[in-house]
Amino acid sequence: MVTVEQAEQIINSQIRDYGNELVPFADSLGRVLAEDLFADRDFPPCNRSTMDGIGVSYSAFLNGNKVFNIIATIAAGSLPIEITEPNECVEIMTGAPLPESVDTIIRYEDVEINGGVATVLVEKVKQGQNIHVRGKDKRSGDIVAQAGQVITPSLIGIAASVGKTHLLVKKQPRVVVISTGDELVGVEETPTTYQIRRSNSHTVRAVLEQFKIKVDLLHINDNQTVIKEQLDDYLRKYDVLLLSGGVSMGKFDFVPDALEEAGVQCLFHKVQQRPGKPFWFGIQSDGQLVFAFPGNPVSTFLCLHRYFLPWLQLISKSKKAPGAKAILDREVTFTPNMQYFMQVRVEANDGGQLVASPLEGNGSGDFANLLESIAFMELPMEKTVFNKGEVYRIWPFKLII
Repeated sequence: MVTVEQAEQIINSQIRDYGNELVPFADSLGRVLAEDLFADRDFPPCNRSTMDGIGVSYSAFLNGNKVFNIIATIAAGSLPIEITEPNECVEIMTGAPLPESVDTIIRYEDVEINGGVATVLVEKVKQGQNIHVRGKDKRSGDIVAQAGQVITPSLIGIAASVGKTHLLVKKQPRVVVISTGDELVGVEETPTTYQIRRSNSHTVRAVLEQFKIKVDLLHINDNQTVIKEQLDDYLRKYDVLLLSGGVSMGKFDFVPDALEEAGVQCLFHKVQQRPGKPFWFGIQSDGQLVFAFPGNPVSTFLCLHRYFLPWLQLISKSKKAPGAKAILDREVTFTPNMQYFMQVRVEANDGGQLVASPLEGNGSGDFANLLESIAFMELPMEKTVFNKGEVYRIWPFKLII
């Protein structure tokens, strides 16, 4: 049996690079950018107005001129029109290009327009006000987005603005999710009193789809020979196998032996934690990895978020967010000599601190309790009493608001 820290180190030592691929930028949401993006021109590409109003020469206002004849209106996307006399101005809209003869924008709220004449109503005007200067945001050739970040809606907008129709992203591993057990039937089937519908595999697939990983779902019944034969086939087709069930100490838990018969080297079996103690992890000679999670729904869910997703983030070279921590809002006692992953609700207090409230459940089979939870709080095995006000690491699986 290994500790949580040891399990994490063993898993994270198995770094893989599955390469890169080009995808249409519109289909890249949630992927990890594998290239720097550069500005293909200055941003903004010209001096432009940031307000609707009139454009004047500041020197004319400085010399006491507050009444200007409007000679034209400039809209965003149109050509600039120059003024030639001190008493002239142009109406100019937000985003419109600035004529070279105009260096100050006075917003509509500060002028009165009547009969093609604009009268300035304010006493103070600052030269250069309400102008977005060419290249102020980025110069041509500047990096606008660095590789290694998850592609968000705002990054897609940046890609569009620099004309990147395709983006180089990190290629995802080929993943299969395998459920095991004679007691499991399909979602569309009506189970007997002694059967349950397969839910773990669908939960895992739903989580991974959030990370843009497309997975295949397969099921194997409790037969060691069949399991071994099927695993031989799957290890040739996939980079990562995620199994659920069949790894405990029961007489029908054939997965560990079948994996080793299929040539998968066990790197650890059992982790000093609750839930998820029977977790099995190994590597095949060609580099394929096997994460074999316990079959109880909460155990599978915890191991996926605590071990597989951090490994996925590591191999994708995405920028790692700092680990979240929360304040425990009441005393908790846990006596077994194990690292305890406690389901909690998490809310921000008035001071902006995250506060975790423990949720009572009915063990690792109580998957319905996950609906009320926000995260797992990781409580160290060196203690048995965890006091109100103490701070511990949390592993969120929902958005904390």
